[in-house]
Amino acid sequence: MITRSVFGTLPGGETVERIELTLANGFSAAILTWGATLQSLRSPDREGRFASVVLGYTTLDDYRNAGGRLGATMGRYANRIENGHFHLDGQDHQLQRNEGRHAIHGGPEGFDRRLWSVESILDLPDRPEVRLRLESPDGDQGFPGRLVLTVSYALKAPGDLVISYEASSDRPTVFNTTNHAYFNLAGEGSGSVLDHRFTIPADRFLPVNDELIPTGEIRNVDGTEFDFREARPLAAGIRADDPQIRLGRGYDHCYVLSENGPEPYPRLAARVEEEQSGRQLEVLTTEPGLQLHSGNVLTGRYHGASGRAYRQSDGFCLEAQHFPNAPNAAHFPSTVLRPGKPYRSITIYRLGITPSLARS
Repeated sequence: MITRSVFGTLPGGETVERIELTLANGFSAAILTWGATLQSLRSPDREGRFASVVLGYTTLDDYRNAGGRLGATMGRYANRIENGHFHLDGQDHQLQRNEGRHAIHGGPEGFDRRLWSVESILDLPDRPEVRLRLESPDGDQGFPGRLVLTVSYALKAPGDLVISYEASSDRPTVFNTTNHAYFNLAGEGSGSVLDHRFTIPADRFLPVNDELIPTGEIRNVDGTEFDFREARPLAAGIRADDPQIRLGRGYDHCYVLSENGPEPYPRLAARVEEEQSGRQLEVLTTEPGLQLHSGNVLTGRYHGASGRAYRQSDGFCLEAQHFPNAPNAAHFPSTVLRPGKPYRSITIYRLGITPSLARS
């Protein structure tokens, strides 16, 4: 089932829609046309009680004014580009900077701050889907080429949210996208996620400098606080006396899933378990990287749908993407997008009950 409603009106009079997808079992996702944003993702706990497991706001003004980019689609370039600059095919390109001397998430007016159009809706009982479209003109935020991006959100029983991306450009450019949802498996507004148990089956991660730009090193996780190959709580490492943890004020690092670029089929990138609710989240993706972000930028200034303030580590992000600053690191998987060679990517957020935490 799909329902559409008006979520708000922009200063120019444009209408922002809220589109809710629901399966027969009650699993649902709400999508906003502002920022192609995942506002809500409702899933049952072990007792069958439903709650949203992503942080979100209830008003358009909060999405426009608050920080964090909760649930939004990032672009043209998710994550950071050093000095807001890259060299491509013999030409230098200077981007608009919005994090000191660097560019992050596409610049000051990234795709998270755009009104997307509804390209199609498929109201099937076993796979409701909405596809959103955005056109980015040549020179947008300094990026070359006219780019067209579509993002589709689809539900699949019993608890899959499938996000599919497709992009094309009429000139060579660089491109990287992801969804910036903050998860809390105990339920939106329930407090810290530091007791959530994480498994990330990656042997390597990207260390960063004091401005959170990858140094270019690909480091093994052995003996570090970044080793989540066996399940452990986020709290186990986030307060450690580790230089990388101090630089990020927690985790804000990319795990290397593949050094060779995207894979043809989604494979497991992370698993997270929460004991009180019994909920489990699995992330599967075709992308070569996974950014673990421990909610370090949540300051308590803004209140979410529950009416409670979002504070540091009240949510976590698992952002499937290419590597940060890849346009300036030739040994990272390429993010160059060329005419006639469209970008395609799939990420699945799979919710369920952890077998060991299920009700007996």
